[in-house]
Amino acid sequence: MRGADGMQESLFTVAKLDDFVPTDHPLRSIQTLVNEALGRLNSLFNSIYADSGRDSIAPEKLMRALLLQVFYSVRSERQLMEQMRYNLLFRWFVGLSLEDAVWNHSVFSKNRDRLFENEVIESFFTEVMRLADRQGLLSKEHFSVDGTLIQAWASQKSFRPKDGSNDQTPGGGGRNAQADWKGKPRSNDTHASTTDPDARLYRKSHNTASILSYQGHVLMENRSGLAVSAVVTHADGTGEREAAIRMLDCIPGTHPKTVGADKAYDTADFIAACRQRSVTPHVAQNDGRRGGSAIDGRTTRHDGYRISQIIRKRIEEHFGWGKTIGRIRQTVFRGIRRVDQQFKLTMTASNLTRMARIMFAVPQEVRQ
Repeated sequence: MRGADGMQESLFTVAKLDDFVPTDHPLRSIQTLVNEALGRLNSLFNSIYADSGRDSIAPEKLMRALLLQVFYSVRSERQLMEQMRYNLLFRWFVGLSLEDAVWNHSVFSKNRDRLFENEVIESFFTEVMRLADRQGLLSKEHFSVDGTLIQAWASQKSFRPKDGSNDQTPGGGGRNAQADWKGKPRSNDTHASTTDPDARLYRKSHNTASILSYQGHVLMENRSGLAVSAVVTHADGTGEREAAIRMLDCIPGTHPKTVGADKAYDTADFIAACRQRSVTPHVAQNDGRRGGSAIDGRTTRHDGYRISQIIRKRIEEHFGWGKTIGRIRQTVFRGIRRVDQQFKLTMTASNLTRMARIMFAVPQEVRQ
């Protein structure tokens, strides 16, 4: 018998948001970790907000919404608020009931900026790492480091001479005419972007084009592959090595450590800086550089060097996830401080997905 094409809604329906979320949904384990980390930031949240006045968006809900934006590649706050209106999974994760009104996207953005200004993202990153440490997921001796380019939210046409002159020759009609810079030198010393002055013209290799960009750096521990430190710097030729040294300085303890890295770190100054800090540099040998590699058989002959070279490539999983899912291939923020906060949030989200799989999907005896 053919069924009727109609819908008859009940006058009253008794249902909870939790009923609509499958028991094995990945966000359930992630929510447990997020709520535990946010609970330890209560004193920080109290210091940010005034004791009186009109209630704003709860910072805990704001942080969960920002994580959802990363997890599901939501491209804007406007689209995120649209999803919050009808997506029951989003409402459940953030902590909004069916009767709660969804925030205006502009109000949401202003409250997000308050978190950025008070470096709440960095504190949340630290608390997530403390959770991982209490679970025995972090290595204290073996690390890997690498960097990646983050394209700035600025066009090449905004890269203008600092003296105020105009070096762009129109190459066509229309209001968005092409510019012709043929035969005109352009460098970071003489030019700067009018849209994002913190961005730098840089290219990763000789086979790629120069773009306005930043550099994102990650220090990963080798046991579980978690990013224990993340930072954004100006894009330049020495930024990767300088950032690596600063991140290594933040690792507590004076015990011996190792750090794996690619050929870009095979320089005499980086090797010397590592050894001064009791860090054995397990960097890939760059035999093609002038003067040869800065390390020799005294380092490469050990099995630990070979293992570090294998594991260090896992750091690319964070960069790949962040660029395909987390929207850091090209940032939507301007200014190095805001880009740094976005990068830390993305790496925190990447850590949470990895931690949830390890802690809730892998049996305890297997992890040990």
